[in-house]
Amino acid sequence: MQIFFDDRQCLHNPARELHNGDWTDYYESADRARKIAGTVGAATAPADFGEGPIAAVHAPEYLHFLKTAMTRWREAGRSGDAIGYVWPIVRRRALEFGRIDAELGQYSMDASTPISDSTWEAAYWNAQCAVAAAHTVLSGEKSAFALCRPPGHHAGRDYLGGYCYLNNVAIAAQHALDQGRSRVAILDVDYHHGNGTQDIFWRRGNVLFASLHADPRTDFPFYWGHADERGEGDGAGATLNYPLPRGTTIEPYRSALSQALKKIEASAPELLLVSFGADTFALDPISHFELQREDYAVIGRDIAALGLPSVIVMEGGYDLDALGDNTTEFLGAF
Repeated sequence: MQIFFDDRQCLHNPARELHNGDWTDYYESADRARKIAGTVGAATAPADFGEGPIAAVHAPEYLHFLKTAMTRWREAGRSGDAIGYVWPIVRRRALEFGRIDAELGQYSMDASTPISDSTWEAAYWNAQCAVAAAHTVLSGEKSAFALCRPPGHHAGRDYLGGYCYLNNVAIAAQHALDQGRSRVAILDVDYHHGNGTQDIFWRRGNVLFASLHADPRTDFPFYWGHADERGEGDGAGATLNYPLPRGTTIEPYRSALSQALKKIEASAPELLLVSFGADTFALDPISHFELQREDYAVIGRDIAALGLPSVIVMEGGYDLDALGDNTTEFLGAF
């Protein structure tokens, strides 16, 4: 399996975050990528596919914001990382602002995703890894792994959040469609619901999105990922959510996964993209499932049994001691 990773993805390294109401060290650290890269095997730096695949998913005004946010933050006399503190929860609409503070709220969904001086560069090369992995599989390889960090599945068309800035799996999926594939499927097995991915393809019938995740009644992102969310318009029925309770072990997890895989197989996609998160691990510091190291090989085999060309895109996972090994177990099935 070809693995894609670029050292520039580690440049984004905020000092702290607001987590569950308290300021803590930043869980989504550059060490995550280094732990995985040091375990899974030799990685290749991606080619530069440019901004085209990114712009095919994200709004131009949002991309401009990401590129310029830190310059404007400094010009406003601020120090440290840029982070929002007010959000438009009603009548959110496109407006022009005179302060970076307003734009930070306009283009974000939470206070746990600060922007630092190198965020855009790291996110850009992150996206290139996802596109490179998709390109490799579209060119005939059976599978490829994009070691993306920071993760991406919480980022929407025009907002960041949940440690995510660009939606890597959505960018890879759209690239496949733009390269002539007529239908693809995205399976999200991160602990947290991929609300940004769901949002991007909510009205699209050519992308099936299936997600297994912690019940949003108790876990982030709370407002999305409930079982009754099924898509709208052309996308009605193309969104499938399988919320699971805290404490979920491998057997009930596999039961839900089996349901999702049957739906994916029935949709006959030409390509499968997997948002893989190892934060389902029992010792993950911010999550509450009870999966064990050996379970990741089982889950991987269940997914690989579909026999579909597969692009695996890294999402979460925050137990640094186990992250590399858990990821390796999962990838081994492919």
